[in-house]
Amino acid sequence: MKDKIQYWADIAEYDLETARVMLKGKRFLYVGFMCHQVIEKILKGFYVFSKGENPPYTHNLNYLAEKSGINDKMTEDQKDILDVLEPLNVEARYPTHKERLIRSLSEK
Repeated sequence: MKDKIQYWADIAEYDLETARVMLKGKRFLYVGFMCHQVIEKILKGFYVFSKGENPPYTHNLNYLAEKSGINDKMTEDQKDILDVLEPLNVEARYPTHKERLIRSLSEK
């Protein structure tokens, strides 16, 4: 089990570094996408830690937080971050959504 938790942690760290590189290049859409990926991997790692089994196959951050049992321990600000990141996973992948998202994102 420890190996599975480390697996998710390693991927999250890699994705976080990718987000940092994208931020330096002001590629904000991909910063958001990678931040979603980081949180998803962390939640999946926590799921493995808390449940002792493989996480569900989903990209839904709120669902992962709820199923892992961490949702009740999260602050409202942390839950708000999940809500901000949630659409960036799917919408960042489709050209029809990219232009709208790019205009809505900034370095802040």
